[in-house]
Amino acid sequence: MYIQSIGSGLTSFGDLFNDFLASCTDGEIYLLFSSLVPTLPADKPKRLTNLEKSQFILSDELKEILVGLILGDLNLDKQPTNVRLRFKQGIVNKDYLMHLYEIFSGYCPSGPKFTNAAPDKRTGIVYTGLYFNTYSLPCFNALYNLFYIGGVKIVPSNIFELLTPLGLAYFICDDGSFAKSNNIFKFCTENFTESDIDLLIQVLENKFNLKCRKEKRGKGFRIAIKRSSLGTLRELVCPHLHSSMLYKLGL
Repeated sequence: MYIQSIGSGLTSFGDLFNDFLASCTDGEIYLLFSSLVPTLPADKPKRLTNLEKSQFILSDELKEILVGLILGDLNLDKQPTNVRLRFKQGIVNKDYLMHLYEIFSGYCPSGPKFTNAAPDKRTGIVYTGLYFNTYSLPCFNALYNLFYIGGVKIVPSNIFELLTPLGLAYFICDDGSFAKSNNIFKFCTENFTESDIDLLIQVLENKFNLKCRKEKRGKGFRIAIKRSSLGTLRELVCPHLHSSMLYKLGL
C-alpha cells in the first residue's frame, strides 16, 4: 500500500520523472527508493538484543577486507559496550560505496544515505557524499582494540600477519592515489605517525616485495611505490579490486 501511494503521487510528474529515472544508475535508483520506502522492522530491526548481537561473526575474508579498510578511511566508532563501523565516500565513488554495502549489508540496520560535508574552506563548495553504519557489535571489538589506542588510529605491531593481498586491495581503494604523469602510486597515509609509516613500509617490502619510499607531505608522510614495483603491485591486487577503482593503479 505504501509503495502504491507513492507511485500514484509520482504519476503527476509524467515524462519528467521517467526521464529522470532513465538518467540514473542502478545504484542511484536503489538509493532513491530506499530513502522513500522504509525498511520493515521485522526485516531490519533498529535495535538488537545482546543475544542477537553475540551471534554475529566475521569470516576470515571479511577480516582481511576490514584490515585494509581500517588502514584506509573506515572509522570504527566505540560505543559504551561494542563498536560500529562507519563507511563514507564522496558521491563520485558511489559505485564503490554500494559495493561495500553489498558486502556488509547483513551487519547494517539500514541502507546508504546522502550527506553533505561542511563547505570547502578554499572554494566554499559543499560536497555530497554517501554513508552507512553497521550495528554496534561485539565482533568488531577485537579490530578496534588492535587499531586504536586512546581513540587514535594506529598501525598494529602485527600488521605483517594481518595484511593480505585482499586487504591491500581495499587499502588501495580507500587511500590510493596514482599520478599518470610519472606512473607513481602512493598511499595517502598522512594521518599515521612516522613510526607507523616505517612499519607499513617494512611489510610492503618484506611481505609483498614492493620497493617503497617515504615522502614528506605536510605534517605527515605518504608511501610511494617505485615504478619498478608497479607491475608487482597490480598482479597482487587487481584480482580483488572493484572495477570502479582500477584507475587508482593507472588502469
